[in-house]
Amino acid sequence: MGEDMSGFDTPVDRSGTCSVKYEERLAKFGDAEVLPLWVADMDLPSPGCVTKALEKRAKHPLYGYTIYPERFFAAISGWMEERHGWSVERDSIVPVPGVVPALNLLVRALTKKGEGILIQPPVYHPFFRLGRNHGRRLLENPLVLKDGRYEIDFDDFRRRANEAKLFILCSPHNPAGRVWSEEELEKIGRICIEEEVVIISDEVHADIVYRPHTHTPVAKISKEISDITITLNAPSKTFNIAGLNTAYAIVQNDSLRRRLEAELKRFDLTMGNVFGIEALTAAYEGGAEWLEELLSYLEKNIGFVRRFLEEKIPSIEAIETEATYLMWLDCRKLGMGDDELERFFIHGAKLGLNSGVSFGEGGSGFMRLNVACPKAVLEEAMERLESAFHP
Repeated sequence: MGEDMSGFDTPVDRSGTCSVKYEERLAKFGDAEVLPLWVADMDLPSPGCVTKALEKRAKHPLYGYTIYPERFFAAISGWMEERHGWSVERDSIVPVPGVVPALNLLVRALTKKGEGILIQPPVYHPFFRLGRNHGRRLLENPLVLKDGRYEIDFDDFRRRANEAKLFILCSPHNPAGRVWSEEELEKIGRICIEEEVVIISDEVHADIVYRPHTHTPVAKISKEISDITITLNAPSKTFNIAGLNTAYAIVQNDSLRRRLEAELKRFDLTMGNVFGIEALTAAYEGGAEWLEELLSYLEKNIGFVRRFLEEKIPSIEAIETEATYLMWLDCRKLGMGDDELERFFIHGAKLGLNSGVSFGEGGSGFMRLNVACPKAVLEEAMERLESAFHP
């Protein structure tokens, strides 16, 4: 298929590239030699179509202020239609500098101080800062782990939604790895309509979904749900281009869209990244075949880690990963406190993972492992982990 999948097996040296994952190891873990498997970007090369587009643009010697061309919007609409069966009008697309910056702007634009923002922990840690950053009240609807799979407590969700103005949905869910079913999303949407809550859906992991699961954009389900939903997305996770700071919102409600656009103008965030525009367009126009190769590779990596743990370290259980390249490891059977567990991984196994407690109280006893790397790196990681149990 297209580009040689074996390219994923070849380690790429990221030293000297200002990589957060590598350059901040000492600050994060107190040890610059840990194997970094934390930050959610990939140690796998982006598709050739992206590299070629960037090289072509780089040959032009001027990199000044840049508008978003029509092909940028067409690429997004085409990708949503082809990958997710979702018809997205050009005028509903609003470029933003990133998903997390957009979340913060939307909290400012759509809520007042003291009003409630609902989240579902354990969840992506920047969600927790949305309350602290802006003086809003953070409400939590904890996910329930049942038979190795996370579910939504809908009775509690309705109670919390009654106090909220915004609900921040993580779909697919990071770190739980859940792909929410259309039935679950429809139920969320119905409750939010009844309780007059706006949904902001972070769907940045939407393309990293493993069969037989399929991602459903919540705004696609019905006109009524789309009318209260702002979808945030980017090619950053899918094509490993997070450093280009190019994302977008899909807002089909005119009033909500105008409020977001006003906030972007207020902070002078309306111009594009000259290279991000080229990368997104190239990825969405020419990256589909590469993505299928990537998904196959990631799925094999996930399977390798799962089998290794089952056979060699059964006291650590891998929660099923339906989406994302982030495995959620249940380490509670080890009987360690969270500080002790983190020290064990860092100093005992020389592995740099994300501690589960950074995703909220429900993450206590868990660790998050990034498997988007050459298989040889994962093999070394598992060997280090096993050796830590048998020094």
